[in-house]
Amino acid sequence: MGKLIEKLSSIQVRSLGPGMHSDGGNLYLKVRDRGSKSWVFRYKRGARTKELGLGSVNSRSLKEARRLSERMRHLVLVNQDPATAIPKRKKEVSVTFRNVAFDYIGKMSPSWKNKKHQQQWGNTLDQYVFPVMGELHPSEIKLVHILKILEPIWLLKPETAKRVQGRIERILDMAYVMGYRTEQNPAKYKGILDKVLPSRTALKGVTHHPAVPYKQLPKLVDHLKTKNTNSANCLLFLILTAARSGEARAASWSEIDFNESVWTIPADRMKAAREHRVPLSQIVVGLLKNLPRELGNDLLFPSLRGKILSDSAVSKVLKELGVQGTVHGMRSSFREWAAEQTNYPRELCELSLAHVNRNRVEAAYQRSDLLEKRRGLMVDWVSFLKLDNDSAENS
Repeated sequence: MGKLIEKLSSIQVRSLGPGMHSDGGNLYLKVRDRGSKSWVFRYKRGARTKELGLGSVNSRSLKEARRLSERMRHLVLVNQDPATAIPKRKKEVSVTFRNVAFDYIGKMSPSWKNKKHQQQWGNTLDQYVFPVMGELHPSEIKLVHILKILEPIWLLKPETAKRVQGRIERILDMAYVMGYRTEQNPAKYKGILDKVLPSRTALKGVTHHPAVPYKQLPKLVDHLKTKNTNSANCLLFLILTAARSGEARAASWSEIDFNESVWTIPADRMKAAREHRVPLSQIVVGLLKNLPRELGNDLLFPSLRGKILSDSAVSKVLKELGVQGTVHGMRSSFREWAAEQTNYPRELCELSLAHVNRNRVEAAYQRSDLLEKRRGLMVDWVSFLKLDNDSAENS
């Protein structure tokens, strides 16, 4: 009996990472490393497997792709060319967001007082925008693309995020005037982005926790392994798990499931008042098993008086090591590493940080906490920090 292939859901279409994902019936979702997604029809002609592109997921919905795939599959069965089923669409091949952006810069830069602005625009677009939607036609760009660009930096780098948002907005305004778009601009702040992102006014009062550059963390972790104090062990644990300071300092042995390699934080200890499960790599499990355990005390990292460690006690470890950054900033370091060094979906990274999904509709459908998928992310994080089994055994 053949393997039953599950149909893709609309949420999976939005969230799946790079690769070929089958929807059954010859239809596949192709996700490239840079995040662009398209439909592919695979079929056999003799001994050869052939592929036909069915367009971007932004120009053809999952339902439409399935209908087209069904017609093409019928043509294959009657030995006809399935390509004849693909509707002929008028294409403006040369029109992409990237090209419109360069056109905008070329037309506007003569009026810019600072000659460096042209290079700054190009650098910003290259780093944050083009990898997500540079090759899309302006008419294909939706709010989901704008959020994919802005959400990772909105709180972490507010000034940069503001510049990126403004530049995208201006370029899409030009695309509208040129006739490349007919829908409202999804990059406008007032009336659109202010409904789904924290307000800029509120951000002025937000204390941004200085983060240690993630490339420096392996060296910090190496130093922490040489210290044999509960404060240092707690700091190491929260770095490895991307947990908040309070969550790690109050962590207890009863919350650790060594059989399943999971740390379950109860709702009453979570900022969002919801239970959160943290997947533990074998390295972290090994570190925990080597911790000293006080008889009658359930805390992983008790203070000298047997109470919950203070935040200042953990912060003091950073100061002693001469580290410029805060304990809470370690979560920002993790988020920045995940965004810049991995291809994991944004939603997975946010779940790992126990961030609340601001999209209520998406949150309602996201019934799973994707524990096993998050486990892969956390294993890669520990690997980046250059911990190995020897370090776990010697800690």
